[in-house]
Amino acid sequence: MTSFGRFVAAARARGALVVQPRMGFSEPARMRAGLRATKGAGDAVAGTLTIDSYTRVGDEPSAVRALGRGVPLNGYPITSYSPDTSRWVLDGIEEARFPVQVRHGSARPQRIVAALARLGLTATEGGPVSYCLPYGRTPLVDSVRNWQETCERLAALRVDGAEPHLESFGGCMLGQLCPPGLLVAISALEGVFFHRAGLRSISLSYAQQTSPAQDRQAVRALRRLAAELLPETDWHIVVYTYMGVYPRSTHGAHALLEDSAALAVTAGAQRLIVKTAAEAHRIPTVAENVRALRIAADAAARAADATDETDDPADNPVYAEARALVDAVLDLDADLGTALLAAFERGYLDVPYCLHPDNAGRSRSHIDETGRLTWSDIGAMPIGRVTGRRGSRLTASGLHDALTFVQRRYDHPDHDGDRTPAVPLLQEV
Repeated sequence: MTSFGRFVAAARARGALVVQPRMGFSEPARMRAGLRATKGAGDAVAGTLTIDSYTRVGDEPSAVRALGRGVPLNGYPITSYSPDTSRWVLDGIEEARFPVQVRHGSARPQRIVAALARLGLTATEGGPVSYCLPYGRTPLVDSVRNWQETCERLAALRVDGAEPHLESFGGCMLGQLCPPGLLVAISALEGVFFHRAGLRSISLSYAQQTSPAQDRQAVRALRRLAAELLPETDWHIVVYTYMGVYPRSTHGAHALLEDSAALAVTAGAQRLIVKTAAEAHRIPTVAENVRALRIAADAAARAADATDETDDPADNPVYAEARALVDAVLDLDADLGTALLAAFERGYLDVPYCLHPDNAGRSRSHIDETGRLTWSDIGAMPIGRVTGRRGSRLTASGLHDALTFVQRRYDHPDHDGDRTPAVPLLQEV
C-alpha cells in the first residue's frame, strides 16, 4: 500500500514542498481526469479525493437520488458508488509517487473510512473537534466517540503492513479570526488523540492568517509541540493557503498563494494545501487547480534559499499560548476524549465566533495595529498569564472589516507581497 507519510518525507529529503489541491467531482470520469491532471502538475504533488456534502453527513440516499437525476454534487460520493467504480477512478493513478488523500468534513466518518480502506487508500484527515464544531450541530460527545472508532479502524490497517496517515484539521477552525495559539493547540491535541488511538503517521495543520510574522511563529510552535508530544511518530506540518474571504483579483489571489508557499518553506512545513484564483467566485476547474499547484511549487522553490532551520526561539508567544492550552487540557483527564469534552464544557477551549452548542462562545478576537490576530476576550481559557495585550470587542462593521482584511490587502493595487497592509486597519470600539 502507498505510504502518505513516506511520500512527504521523500519530497522533504530532496528539498521539495508537497503541494495538494482540494478537488472533488461527483462524476467518476471527471474525478479520474482531475486526478490524472494534478498528478502531472509537478514533482511533488499529492492527490485529493474530496467527498460531497451528502456523504459527509451520512445521507447516501440523497446522494444516490442526485446521481440518478444527473445533478452534480460538490464532491465524490465514495460510499454511494460501487468499489469497482472507485477502483476504476484510481486505477493506474494512485501510487507511491502520487498518493491520494480522502478529505471529507465529517463528524461521523466511519462509513467513509471503511470505504476508502476497501479501495486500498490509507490517508485521510479531520478530527473530533475540527470536524465537529465548524460543520454543524453534531454533539461533541458523539464526534469524539465517532473519531475514536475511526482512529482505531485506521490504526488496525497497520496489521496488514499499511501505514495509515491521519491529518488533523485543527489548525483551520472556521478558516479565520481564530488566533494562532488556539489553532496550534487544537491541532496538537488532535494529533495526540490520534497517537493514543494507535496511529503513527500524523500531520498537524495550520491555516495562513493575517500576519506573516505571526504565521511563521505559529508553524514553528506547531513543529515544536509535535516534537514534544508525538514520540516515535512520523509527523509533518501542513499549511493551508488562507481559508477566509479570498481576493477577487487574479493578481491578489496569486500573491496570497505565493506567500502561503513561502510561509510553508521558510517556517519548516512539508506540505501545502493550495487555493485557486477562482475561489472568490466559483468552484475551480481542473485547469485552475493545476495552475495553482504550479504557482505554489514555483514560489516554494524561490523561497527555498530563505528557509530558516534554526530552533524556535524560547520567547515565541504563539508557542507559550498553545502550550498553556495543551497542558490545561491534558491535565483534565487521563482519557483525552474525556478531557476534550471537559475543556469545552469549562471554556478552556473556546473558538471565537463559533456557534456550535458545545462551544462556550465567550472568546473574541481582533486584528491589532500590526496586522496580528490577537484576543480581545479570552473567556475562561487559561492563558491570561501568557497572552499579550487585549483590545476592545469588534462592532458589526469591525467584524466585517476583519473578515475582509486579507482580501482588501491583497486586492489593493499597491500591495507588494509579504508586507504591512496598504489598506486601513480595523476600527474598534
